[in-house]
Amino acid sequence: MIRVLIADDHHIVRRGLIVFLKTQKDIEVVGEAKNGLEAIELVESLMPDVVLMDLVMPEMDGIQATKKIKEQWSDVEVLMLTSFSDKDHVLPAIEAGAAGYQLKDIEPDDLVTAIRKIMLGESIMHPVATTQLEESIREEENLPHIKNPLTPRERDVLAELTKGKSNREIASSLFVTEKTVKTHISNIFNKLQVQDRTQAALYAVKHNLTEGSGLQ
Repeated sequence: MIRVLIADDHHIVRRGLIVFLKTQKDIEVVGEAKNGLEAIELVESLMPDVVLMDLVMPEMDGIQATKKIKEQWSDVEVLMLTSFSDKDHVLPAIEAGAAGYQLKDIEPDDLVTAIRKIMLGESIMHPVATTQLEESIREEENLPHIKNPLTPRERDVLAELTKGKSNREIASSLFVTEKTVKTHISNIFNKLQVQDRTQAALYAVKHNLTEGSGLQ
């Protein structure tokens, strides 16, 4: 079962999500929070697998809550579910550690798919959010050259990771074991000083590391 916590300050939104998610045999809604502070408290007590996080909430917003959750419980994944699609919200949410960013007009079946994919280690972005991220990257001026600290094989793994592939898919593509992929990903996170796959992918795009080394 995928244990889900819903954090949104609108009661009707929470109710709608709960009613639908309860129809899924592999998803269990374990709690609901009205703001970021409640979300943090419930994550500590309930330890969900995924938090569906609204952005704008009283007392503490979703970005602050996400950052604190990822700092303390790195295994808990956060999927932003919001009405805001501008880069001023998208980029901070990803930098805070959100594994995905979806808009509230998402189709119910697509939301379930996103939750399941996040549990497989994939990054799920709404097309509008992806566009905003790309625009933010293009707007960066005078980006300093950073010497690539990764080995050729780590670059290959990072390139596959940016395509949204799971560990199993990366292993199959590079003809290595899943255990080896996990080791490479751990090394990548440490070297790039990032917390998750989404931040690693964002780094790769910023620093032109998306093509891999070509190592076979």
